[in-house]
Amino acid sequence: MAKEKVIKERINWRKEMSLLPGYLIVIVWILFSVAFVSWIIAASLSTSREIFSGNVFKFETGFHIENYVNAWQAQNVSKFFANSLMYAIIGCFGILVISAPGAYVLSRFEFIGNKIMKSGLVVAMSVPAIMIIMPIFALTTKWGIGGRMVLILLYIFLNVPYTTVYLLNFFATLSTAYEEAAAIDGCPPAKTFLQIMLPLIQPAIITVTIFNFLAIWNEFFMALIFASSEDMAPVGVGLMQIVNSMKYTGNYGGLFAAVVIVFLPTFLLYIFLSEKIIAGVTGGVKG
Repeated sequence: MAKEKVIKERINWRKEMSLLPGYLIVIVWILFSVAFVSWIIAASLSTSREIFSGNVFKFETGFHIENYVNAWQAQNVSKFFANSLMYAIIGCFGILVISAPGAYVLSRFEFIGNKIMKSGLVVAMSVPAIMIIMPIFALTTKWGIGGRMVLILLYIFLNVPYTTVYLLNFFATLSTAYEEAAAIDGCPPAKTFLQIMLPLIQPAIITVTIFNFLAIWNEFFMALIFASSEDMAPVGVGLMQIVNSMKYTGNYGGLFAAVVIVFLPTFLLYIFLSEKIIAGVTGGVKG
């Protein structure tokens, strides 16, 4: 069997040179990000004196792993971390429960009000959260309700429009042959959606769930209003409380250790699920 000849494409140097400014910008951004993150990690392993003297990379007194132990236990980062994890997991699940069936129905069935509902979702995405948060806060204060449940419901309902619109296009690209074959076999529409159509858009679901997870994890304004107590505070509000306590404790090594702990979940998501994110964004669904 003859060996296949490998044809090497010639490098188009004119095209590459035209892209050089873009390459330089990306390289500078990467170097800045690596330097910034490296400094924070080094600071989290240093003492406050080393941080203020600018000698975080020398580690003159060794690696202070106790900064992480102190941040996790004494500064209640474990509680803030658990609260954020609970908000993000419950919120992402609730968003999908509402958005996935809604996107499927809006994309696959024609009915009165279909276009109006689609337009309404787009309009809802353009409404700033601050415009509705303060009236909701006034109502919850008046009715005497609040706490975790209100915050979770806000996370769900405020992210439903974006998630539904995101999934609409993916359902619309799927062939109707799947549903026709399922109908011939006597499969009801709900079962067709759960067992056939939903798995086909798995890359999109993973991608939008990651985006929603990051949005909820990094959210600060709503959490500051509705979950300002220490028992309910997520990582954003918790870090603010730690920063405020620095004027009394002066433990800046513990502060940067807390920042690393809070940053770690989002970093790991990007590292291990980057291919899934790219597939969902670039349209990795075929049907």
